[in-house]
Amino acid sequence: MDAAIDKTPTQPQWVPMAIIGTLFFIFGFVTWLNGSLIPFLEIVCELNQMEAYLVATAFYIAYTVMALPMSMILQRTGYRKGMMLGLLIIALGALVFIPAALSREYSVFLLAMFVMGSGLTILQTASNPYIVHIGPKESAAVRISIMGLLNKGAGIVAPVMFTALMLSGMDQFSEEKLALMDAVARSQALTELSHRLVEPYVWMAGVLVLLAFAIKFSPLPELDLGDDGKDKAPVKEVFQYPHLVLGAVALFLYVGVEVIAGDTIGMYGRQLGVENFGMLTSYTMAFMVAGYVIGMALIPRFISQEKALQASALFGILFSLGIMFSSAGSTSIADATIALFGVPTVPNSLFFLALLGLANALVWPAVWPLALDGLGKHTSTGAALLIMGISGGAIMPLLYGAVAESSGDSQWAYWVLLPGYVYLAFYAFKGHQLRRWK
Repeated sequence: MDAAIDKTPTQPQWVPMAIIGTLFFIFGFVTWLNGSLIPFLEIVCELNQMEAYLVATAFYIAYTVMALPMSMILQRTGYRKGMMLGLLIIALGALVFIPAALSREYSVFLLAMFVMGSGLTILQTASNPYIVHIGPKESAAVRISIMGLLNKGAGIVAPVMFTALMLSGMDQFSEEKLALMDAVARSQALTELSHRLVEPYVWMAGVLVLLAFAIKFSPLPELDLGDDGKDKAPVKEVFQYPHLVLGAVALFLYVGVEVIAGDTIGMYGRQLGVENFGMLTSYTMAFMVAGYVIGMALIPRFISQEKALQASALFGILFSLGIMFSSAGSTSIADATIALFGVPTVPNSLFFLALLGLANALVWPAVWPLALDGLGKHTSTGAALLIMGISGGAIMPLLYGAVAESSGDSQWAYWVLLPGYVYLAFYAFKGHQLRRWK
């Protein structure tokens, strides 16, 4: 029988944290690879903006479709076995990339993304409440911030690796050169480019399977939250908690704006003529890492989780306005900041888009403990509801793509960010305090 972690421990459990940290790195690597994969598939499958962002939709919609089923699986298997299952499902999704790449079939790529998203759903549903309840709730945001460092650190590594492995020699696949080819030569060139995906995803599947077996034989104890199924309450009972329901909406909008910041930056940079557009997601992730470091230093010693969430929402509004109204040609802000460290410069509007990583960093760590506070035996179901909020990553980038496609103005289309940050401000100042519906 697995050892169980008490739901109110006095000290963090560092061995479990190290194991869960590895999983958060996997979350980040698989998730933020999408920012590079989307413009890559736009070329390989000859997609427009709407079709390209359906890649993100197929990935994130799995969180809505599979969250409650995965919660039921967790109630039967426990958190540790659920994590193993999640890793194996992601490995299966990675293997689906092989026929997708060989056939260059867009629908198979979408299927692969959905399967990988399904595996991540059970990992997220298990790992987030685990890290919240493994120590004092007052410092939960700090523990999640540590996990976020690993998650977003992987988000820096993944685009760099993808660019090195997949995007070398991309000049031969430029729109101008492809346009000069006849249909047969064009198809052969794009098939050659697509085949580059096969080997990396074979390796990814192998590593994920090994990690699943490592979890099986690890000393990771089971989490005991009183939701082991012996006195299960109906799913609908979680809706009696306003702070949970409003938190799920907050996460829906937050993940939406986070994915827009991370996954559209590559295509937007490509439109602006930025070189190495495939690694621009790393800029957003680097700012998120900086935000997590700030959070770890300040929470809860100097500011509360609530104050961190309030600041995040306000900065999100400010940076969104910066994207819309700053220059898409001048690099003056980057020249005065990141260029000093040898980092390639980007236009001002794109720089503000990357800065959203800083605004977004502390939202997820702050919302989870606030939304799960006081749920007790409803925790796993409440966590599933919060995980369903990740579907914002399926809807909002698609909305952005539709607005950008119809208006012909990708920069102005970033107004879709503003309602999300305004709602986050509401939840930060008021919504998380509500304990009954009026």
